[in-house]
Amino acid sequence: MNYQVYILRSLKNGRHYTGISIDIDRRLNEHNKGSAKSTRPHVPYERIWNSDFMSHSDALKLEILIKKKGAAKYLLSLKTS
Repeated sequence: MNYQVYILRSLKNGRHYTGISIDIDRRLNEHNKGSAKSTRPHVPYERIWNSDFMSHSDALKLEILIKKKGAAKYLLSLKTS
């Protein structure tokens, strides 16, 4: 299966959330419905970035990298590359 890493931004308070999914639109809807405990207090969200399709293991590695670096810093590094 092909996975994508995505970054969401809360429209409520600007917080970022990073995750992986095979269907980002479905996953965004789940986040905005409050289905995910970790994002429920910060709904609604908008998708601000997603990766190309990749393997599950590559997506997990990228998700970990983004979470270590911080979503805002990761996005900034993309703009300066």
